[in-house]
Amino acid sequence: MLDVHTPERRATTDAVDTTALPHARGPVSSAVLEVLADDRAAGDLPHPSSSGLDPYGDDLQLALYLCYELHYRGFPGVDPELEWDPDLLALRRALEQVFVAALQRDVEGGDDVEAAVDALLVEPVEGTGPSWKLAEDGELWQLREYVVQRSIYHLKEADPQAWVIPRLDGQAKASLVTVEHDEFGAGHADRVHARIFADMMDELGLDSTYHAYLDVAPALTLATVNVMSLFGLHRRWRGASVGQFALVEVTSSPGSARLVKAMQRLGLPVAAQAFYEEHIEADAVHEQLVRRGLLADLTAREPSLAADIVFGIQASSFLEDRLADHLVRSWDAGSSSLLRAAV
Repeated sequence: MLDVHTPERRATTDAVDTTALPHARGPVSSAVLEVLADDRAAGDLPHPSSSGLDPYGDDLQLALYLCYELHYRGFPGVDPELEWDPDLLALRRALEQVFVAALQRDVEGGDDVEAAVDALLVEPVEGTGPSWKLAEDGELWQLREYVVQRSIYHLKEADPQAWVIPRLDGQAKASLVTVEHDEFGAGHADRVHARIFADMMDELGLDSTYHAYLDVAPALTLATVNVMSLFGLHRRWRGASVGQFALVEVTSSPGSARLVKAMQRLGLPVAAQAFYEEHIEADAVHEQLVRRGLLADLTAREPSLAADIVFGIQASSFLEDRLADHLVRSWDAGSSSLLRAAV
């Protein structure tokens, strides 16, 4: 008789393509990779102590990313039953607790949603982030590297936020779905934003294969994507997921304009500019939908979520700022921002 608590694994699976898996970055990610490669039983996974893990470090962030990816497209040959393996889920939960505790420690907090969004709209006269640098004097290799860094999210753009849809109601749901409809091409496969991003990578001579650059993406990059997955997968964090979604839609239009300027300055073809051109106009419209529809309605319906919405905005901003600082510092030093130069 089948034990309902230990789901039956498939008798046969396709061979795991270990070349599609990244290299381990520590004992925890190594253990997860061994499970994915069918070289270790999930029941033998370690139970890491929170005191011994860097919440923003490569080992934890890669292990988390691998666990989350099982809920997206997975990896070639990896048993799909692992998505709901209780031992992997228990490990993921322990890692999430370390990650969330660090974010709660490192951001200010609060419950004034309108003030948090207003703060996002204030841009410095002279910015110092990567889009500013690329627009003014960035080199082609730096632009290509920026696109590589962003590919970890943009090749699955808007997928993490889709999990929050069944957790919303009323105008909040309608507004978020309206924005997501645009992200997914408004019914046209060639206009799906992930597809347009892949086309841009092709134009830039980069590998647009899903996860082509996962092995060289630093923890700073993985963390910006992991926080989206964490918020999206947990109903408890639906407010934070909406906050993260709002951050992206409210802030991306000016940065996209600067990236188009960078591409034009570098003489890149019009086809390479399509992704960021799309976000200049689309996200300017989305900003209003997010503020007046999604956020206003959700806070009216569930005022207790205000603090979580602010946390989502602040946590994602914190992680994005850390990545931006790393990119600019690396480029100013003439070095790659990746774990290994790949462009």
